[in-house]
Amino acid sequence: MIVPRLAKLLHFRIPMWLAWTAGACFAGVAVWFMRSSFDPESLSRSWASIREAPPAVAAVMAVYFLAFALRAVVWRSVVPQLSFGHALAGIHLAVAGNHVLPLRLGEALRITSVVKRTRLPLSEATASSVTLRAADALALAGLLVVLGPGLAIAGLAGAFGVLTLTLIAALGGGLVWMKRLRRTMPGRLRMPGLFLALGSVAAWLLESAVIWQAAHWAGIPISGGEAALVTAATIFSQVIAIAPGGFGTYEAAAIGSLVILGGRPGPALAAALTAHALKTVYSLIAGGVALFYPAPGLFGRLRLPSRVANPVREPESLRADAPIVFFLPARNEETSVAGVIERMPARVGRHPVQCVVIDDGSTDQTAMVAELAGADVISATGRHGLGAAIRRGLTEGVAQGAAVVVFCDADGEYDPAELERLVQPILTGRTDYVVGSRFCGGSRRMKPHRTLGNRLLSLILSLIARRRISDGQSGFRALSHRAAAAAEVIHDYNYAQVLTLDLLGKGFSYSEVPISYRFRTHGRSFIRLLPYLRAVIPAVLREVNLAQSSTTWEANRSSEASHVPSSKEPPLPSASAAAQPISRA
Repeated sequence: MIVPRLAKLLHFRIPMWLAWTAGACFAGVAVWFMRSSFDPESLSRSWASIREAPPAVAAVMAVYFLAFALRAVVWRSVVPQLSFGHALAGIHLAVAGNHVLPLRLGEALRITSVVKRTRLPLSEATASSVTLRAADALALAGLLVVLGPGLAIAGLAGAFGVLTLTLIAALGGGLVWMKRLRRTMPGRLRMPGLFLALGSVAAWLLESAVIWQAAHWAGIPISGGEAALVTAATIFSQVIAIAPGGFGTYEAAAIGSLVILGGRPGPALAAALTAHALKTVYSLIAGGVALFYPAPGLFGRLRLPSRVANPVREPESLRADAPIVFFLPARNEETSVAGVIERMPARVGRHPVQCVVIDDGSTDQTAMVAELAGADVISATGRHGLGAAIRRGLTEGVAQGAAVVVFCDADGEYDPAELERLVQPILTGRTDYVVGSRFCGGSRRMKPHRTLGNRLLSLILSLIARRRISDGQSGFRALSHRAAAAAEVIHDYNYAQVLTLDLLGKGFSYSEVPISYRFRTHGRSFIRLLPYLRAVIPAVLREVNLAQSSTTWEANRSSEASHVPSSKEPPLPSASAAAQPISRA
């Protein structure tokens, strides 16, 4: 019952404009009340001390880092499968978010980070985070009671007491939730114990080094214990902070604590502002690093891995005269498909060429014209998309035991007579995947805006793939039998970029050959820039983050042999319309 209720709670969203308005108002009120304590001389002296003592600043920030590193170790002690790097990144992102967002909304980034970047389920990430954060805050309450009993007792009837009881309830709820998860998923979680309590207290003691040093720079010589008391008071007050970073709440609590310890309001404000500024700078830098490191970053991988092992090269048991399957994805191409088929060579060396047309739900006579021209026709009921047609054609080529599977558009833009140029590198064993490039030689006729768009998209694809690709959108391609068997097109709209990234990510060799090109004279391309980018960009990011090592790919191949489908492989003919029938005309 806890998980559904929490899910409903998490789905309740505070409008950002309302959150920012509340935070800005609170910060404005805090500045108004602190103006009487402002002492330019004390603040100037504090900042001068920082400029004159970089080693001291570095030492304080190093101790501050150790506090977060200890919290990451404590988190790992509860969730063993969580790496130290990802635990620390999640904590840093939460801290950075709290310094930027009002109402402590950054706390959600801790959970978001580990769920997106690791295999940790949402339930385990949430339960462990709630438990650890409640224990962390209760450690502060304990430090307040031990180091400042008078202050704590005076506040028991007020906000301090209410917040402490709330934290105790949150800790109890988190422990119950973790206990239930342990029963359903044994061995994945460890119940927190004494190490959690000691680690939380030690982290806060380390963090108190910042206010200790800031107070000394401002001319308030406090002890280590007093610094811990001030830290406990300021951070505990930030638990209910409204403004981003707890601005105002932090300063008010720090000034009050330092004045009680004998400091003057002006230097106390200078110390509070200095400590808060150091923490803010640290959080933004550490949070910025945590967005991208450790890999994968919060946004996922943006490029293929720099090192990709080659897949195991088993000998292919293909006949010496195995066919070349040349398929044409087509939709409403009755005016051009016959001409493309007729220009297709009958043989390349000892290999016969078999022409297959994948009819993607044409509403004209494409299927009939193609069959009369001598092609085998596979017709789909309804329109599934170019990517689904390519997926179906690759499957057909592998099923026919093709030495090479080739495809090009059926609109007449590419010349099938250049088939031998594409398949020769594969037949001689030099490569597995060949793309006919319109930009590395050969005559072409392309409109200027399309040339510019293709060049730009190919440059981006080259950066993502970590290798030069001159024509990432070419519609004339050839694959070896093993590459065609391994290829996966993960969406239906298109195939160009994702197919290349898929095969490169699996370690297959890539090469380009020059081809000629002419602009289509019949029909109309389905490509429109904005819809194309909306469909392709998410698919490219997904493909990059699904890039598999050769070990994983071989495991998938073994599972396929055992009739267990790969988790990444979409159904045929279409991921969105698997139940739609496909028939051979």
